[in-house]
Amino acid sequence: MESLANIDFMGLVIEYGPRLLFAVLTLVIGLWIVKIIAKGVEKGLERGETDETLKGFLTSIVSVLLKILVYITALGMLGVQMTSFIAILGAAGLAVGLALSGTLQNFAGGVMILLFKPFKKGDFIEAQGYSGTVNEIQIFMTILKTPDNKTIMIPNGPLSSGSLTNYSTEPTRRVDWTVGIGYGDDVDKAYEVIQNLIDGDDRILDEPAPFIAVKELADSSVNFTVRAWVNASDYWGVFFRMNEEVYKTFEKEGLNIPYPQTDVHIIKD
Repeated sequence: MESLANIDFMGLVIEYGPRLLFAVLTLVIGLWIVKIIAKGVEKGLERGETDETLKGFLTSIVSVLLKILVYITALGMLGVQMTSFIAILGAAGLAVGLALSGTLQNFAGGVMILLFKPFKKGDFIEAQGYSGTVNEIQIFMTILKTPDNKTIMIPNGPLSSGSLTNYSTEPTRRVDWTVGIGYGDDVDKAYEVIQNLIDGDDRILDEPAPFIAVKELADSSVNFTVRAWVNASDYWGVFFRMNEEVYKTFEKEGLNIPYPQTDVHIIKD
């Protein structure tokens, strides 16, 4: 009881009261400002049409970091020494970062993909040795669906830093074929038949104009290069249909589709 009586409560109030008051005011006003800033960040990301997953994550990160700063400031105003605490926090952050380096790389890759949008949901892409339609873009990985309905999950780290082909970026694509006829067949006739097949498919665009030319005199055939432009959605339909029509029509028109063959000459002594 005597020790309590010796405590100068009034002195403590005079010494620490203003600090406590300013710390509380700093905390209240700081958290209010953080809330305003977080809403501003969220609206800014909405105007930039940022992905919903990334928008929520970035808003949360900004809010948490600013709140930590407000708390540290308030504690410092109370006289709490924050140097050691910040050093411990930094060391812990470094240890966690090293332990989760691969995960953080994938996270950073996911942020880059969602910000710069090299592809979007529904695009057909080829990357990291896989190809398929983008089914979902998550913060750590991208999920593809292959044409035969397999699910492929690719980490966003290597996906964001490696080579990638997006087949859905442009509205049109060029279809290429190599068509061979036998030696001795009428080349002009082959030109005519191929052109008629192209003209007969309404899905093939007039501009850019289709291209037909003799590509090479191969071992067993005279090969033509045929190129035509189509809408991206018609690519495979036109490609397969033209192969079928070439096979059916060449036979009717007396043009041979050659296959590799070898002439063997036997010499008797």
